[in-house]
Amino acid sequence: MTLKPAKIRSIIEGLLYLTGEEGCLIEQINKVLPECTIQEIMNHVEQMKKDYEANEASGLMIIDQPNGYRLTTKPFMANYTELFAAIPKTAPLSQAALETVAIVAYKQPVSRIDIEEIRGVKSERALQTLVVKGLIKEVGRAEGSGRAILYGITPVFLDYFGLHDLSELPPLSEMMKHQNEQIDAYDLFYDHYKETIKEL
Repeated sequence: MTLKPAKIRSIIEGLLYLTGEEGCLIEQINKVLPECTIQEIMNHVEQMKKDYEANEASGLMIIDQPNGYRLTTKPFMANYTELFAAIPKTAPLSQAALETVAIVAYKQPVSRIDIEEIRGVKSERALQTLVVKGLIKEVGRAEGSGRAILYGITPVFLDYFGLHDLSELPPLSEMMKHQNEQIDAYDLFYDHYKETIKEL
């Protein structure tokens, strides 16, 4: 079945949304849309960039990254994102988000893949939640192919957990410092977290 250009662009948009901060490689899009050549996919994305730019009702845009693209917010959203992050959080973090933010705090800068190796499960949704809440942010890119996003904590994280600095984090044992160890970061944070959310 031949897909219309509008359908192809909606599929690309969906893929970029699903991959979040990591973005999507052109080759990955091509595997989902094998009926399109690499050049055709690039042409569609360029048109999508123009459409987003021209649409004043949208706060989104597509940016280039090595061998692919990422869906992100337009520059004017920066101030509003900061304001949103400063809003007191009344909804408690899920166990997945709490484990993930603990790993980022102890291991930063750390990639999604490293986090998933430690937790043993997918962490994309937890990372997206933490980015939206302003508890973590992109702090760089890893070396090598793919140049994975590296995450670190933010000042909002310290405020959220009632910390002055990272030295107040519960100490990790030596064996927990190895990246491949399975650690229960939830237990490490939970006692302090329970006290913190009572005040929110």
